[in-house]
Amino acid sequence: MSCVDPLSSLLSGIRAEGSAVSHAVLTAPWAIRFADDAPLTMISVLRGGGTLVLSDGAERVIGAGDTAVVSGTAPFHLADRPATVHGPHAAYEIACFGTDAECSGQDLGGIHWGADSAEATALVVGAYRASGHRHERLLHSLPPVLVVREDAEVCAWLETAAADAARLPAGSQALMDRLLDWALVCTLRSWFDRAGDGAPGWYRGLADPVLSPALRAFHDRPAETWTVASLAARAGVSRALFAKRFTTLMGQPPLAYLTRCRMDEAEALLTGTDLSIAQVGRSVGYADAFGFSAAFKRHRGVSPRAFRAAAA
Repeated sequence: MSCVDPLSSLLSGIRAEGSAVSHAVLTAPWAIRFADDAPLTMISVLRGGGTLVLSDGAERVIGAGDTAVVSGTAPFHLADRPATVHGPHAAYEIACFGTDAECSGQDLGGIHWGADSAEATALVVGAYRASGHRHERLLHSLPPVLVVREDAEVCAWLETAAADAARLPAGSQALMDRLLDWALVCTLRSWFDRAGDGAPGWYRGLADPVLSPALRAFHDRPAETWTVASLAARAGVSRALFAKRFTTLMGQPPLAYLTRCRMDEAEALLTGTDLSIAQVGRSVGYADAFGFSAAFKRHRGVSPRAFRAAAA
């Protein structure tokens, strides 16, 4: 088992598996309502642009080359301009993941709404499903909407990929799912890099010369019996210096971070595999089922067995 790094670990709970993917070409006035209950929605503007109108009334203009990631399950709109939402317009909705939602043909990309002209707005949209709780730490690190500007070459390539999927050859859904997963990782990594000191501690830790070796060692081998002393040895500093630097940068003590990562992994194994409770415990660094069960219940509030039963 290898979690590789914190960002990869957190993103492993979010996937564009069977995502609603739409290559939309829109002519003003238009508005799209997003009502997927999806924890993350990504919108790449290939041509044209519009204004995001969030559920609290906040607005964010996005144009050609912008990729916006909206976090949270509250419905929101994207319109050619804010006033359009409350006026006459061509109305569209993406709501494939809700309990009673029907995708109405919008479940796979390539659908063209409106006229394909130089003046129209062209978008690629993906909504992301989530499993378990490990993604919640990622969502708490994000603003309601973030925007990253892409190069023109990236937009052209993305539009070509969406057009290819429109022809519905074999494997189109898998192709678009993987494309959206890749695009989300690249967008978030770019945003975190540009955020500097505003990026979450678990991300900045990867670039820290002291913490990085210890973080990578733990995420590569989470089942090993790690201690503050052994992690400090990996970092090449004293135990006291490592603990202080870790807590300052990461926002929590080293062992608290290790426990949370292990519980996230345990949750994924309990819901995604048939491993016994003892086997799950050993996989995340606990010598016996009793010790693992006690730690899991302290962290999650229920026993591993009860958690698995509820998830099933």
